[in-house]
Amino acid sequence: MSAEDGAKPQTSPTGVPPGISIPKPSVVAAAGPQLLVAGLLLLVAYVAVFWVFVKTQVKWAFDEPADWGHTLLVPAISGYFVWARRSELVAAPARANWLGAPIMVFGVALYVATTFGPPSFVLHHNARGISIGITIIGTALLVLGWRMTRILMFPILYWVAFGQSISERLLQKVTEDMQDWSAVGAHVLLSISGIDVERSGNVLTVFVNGVPNQLNVAEACSGMRMLVAFLALGVLIAYTGLPRVWQRVALVIAGFPVALGVNVLRVFTLGVLSLYDANFAAGDFHSFIGLVWLLPALVLYLGVMWFLRNLFVEDSGPPKKAVPAGGKHAA
Repeated sequence: MSAEDGAKPQTSPTGVPPGISIPKPSVVAAAGPQLLVAGLLLLVAYVAVFWVFVKTQVKWAFDEPADWGHTLLVPAISGYFVWARRSELVAAPARANWLGAPIMVFGVALYVATTFGPPSFVLHHNARGISIGITIIGTALLVLGWRMTRILMFPILYWVAFGQSISERLLQKVTEDMQDWSAVGAHVLLSISGIDVERSGNVLTVFVNGVPNQLNVAEACSGMRMLVAFLALGVLIAYTGLPRVWQRVALVIAGFPVALGVNVLRVFTLGVLSLYDANFAAGDFHSFIGLVWLLPALVLYLGVMWFLRNLFVEDSGPPKKAVPAGGKHAA
């Protein structure tokens, strides 16, 4: 009987025909629940070791939700980035790289120095956040190896960039210009609306029946902080919603004018409300107005993404020629 008459092909003891190789399962895929438990234990250890930073960051997020509330969501967003690339992580081999050990030790040492070091050393919240990021990278490299760490690099850097409050010393260098622009824009809008208003630097004076109510833009609205939140949102939306690099870059850059425009509207709203009660421009109500304006700002940002996605329509190719009902092409 010939092979064509039904002879069975030879197989290896594993049941696989010769010449066909089966890829070995990743260590990550084989680890299963053990890896999850180890990850949770590592997370608890990180929170315990870096407790000073974690406690301070959570406190600032709750004390100033309009400015730093988004930092509480950033770890979940970074986790989503990891989950989105889980197939690549499962396929990548986990091979320990001992280069991660000195990197991890350096990150912990830097954190200790910036937290418990002498007063002459730089005791800085952002330096602590960076040191935690270095420690995470070192740990990933030590345990998982370079290929998996390269996949995890973007989620880690996203957390380092947007998961912590930026100190006033760093913000001050950029904030002043944004405050000037916000004050000028709000002054124009208030004047167009027929409201008696004067501007002196960052201070807007709204007159109510001849009585002046001052609105200090430097205190009322922190435009730079809103910009940080918009950049975090822009990177998230760009990473998940746009396929091309230039579209992602354009959307992130669009965060600057969107944040500035929303901040102008925020100051304008506070100026209008000050006509009825000067207390509306300060305190908890001022923070509430900042939260209210985040929703239309998000809608505007999604509109920018829709525009970028539909700016160019790809050609689907030349149209197919019609085929006659008989199945043959016409002569």
